[in-house]
Amino acid sequence: MASVTDSSAAAPSALRRSLGFRDLVVYGLLFIAPMAPVGVFGALDATSHGAVALVYLCATVAMAFTAFSYAQMVRVAPQAGSVFTYARKGLGEGPGLIAGWMAMLDYLLIPAVAYLFSGIAMNALVPEVSRWVWTALAVVITTLLNLWGVRAAARVGFAVLAMEIVVLLVFVVAAVTVLVQGGARRGWLSPLTGDGSLGFSTAAVLGGVSIAVLSYLGFDAIASFAEEATGGSERVARAVLFCLALAGVLFIAQSYLAALLMPVSSA
Repeated sequence: MASVTDSSAAAPSALRRSLGFRDLVVYGLLFIAPMAPVGVFGALDATSHGAVALVYLCATVAMAFTAFSYAQMVRVAPQAGSVFTYARKGLGEGPGLIAGWMAMLDYLLIPAVAYLFSGIAMNALVPEVSRWVWTALAVVITTLLNLWGVRAAARVGFAVLAMEIVVLLVFVVAAVTVLVQGGARRGWLSPLTGDGSLGFSTAAVLGGVSIAVLSYLGFDAIASFAEEATGGSERVARAVLFCLALAGVLFIAQSYLAALLMPVSSA
């Protein structure tokens, strides 16, 4: 007798399973952005008294509990919907509805900010064109891309992520070159221990962690593709954990290098 899972997979309304492990990780990293620390580096460096790399190390460990929870939940409830599905199944219809709308607002606001930043950045490169025109163009292109299909969106997403990784690699190579030729502008361990003049402060590091965790927003979106991934919920769970670990390594590495290139924090 066919199982419930088999019958649901064969149903006409079932989503098409076309995303592999790489596609899931790419989606997660696109939501996070590999160079997310760039926007908050100054604030984190000042808040943590220079221990910015330690801040991201602690933030990665803290977010690992969330990632592990998602990995477990996607195995128990292998349906699309992510936190909406988990809250509905675990707490009931009411909490599920609230969680779903909160997640919806999250997925509306994050792209809105990204569109606005894109418009501002493109206007800086081509000032003859209004930032609102660039913003509208970004909305139209991404909308058409998503209407094209999840597989096409995954291919384009992989290309965009590859360009972001290239930019990050250029920064890493340039930073290492400068450090080899001119040395660090602060102690080699200071990104992990804090500035010698200010001393290590647990409260300062935890204050920085509360900001740094915002850099990880979006990796949980991988769980939304539970019904579009090949390999089932187990592959989605592994993608969630791998994406967080990879993001953590990228964040710690770039914040460590950037700290060494900056003068001692004056926070």
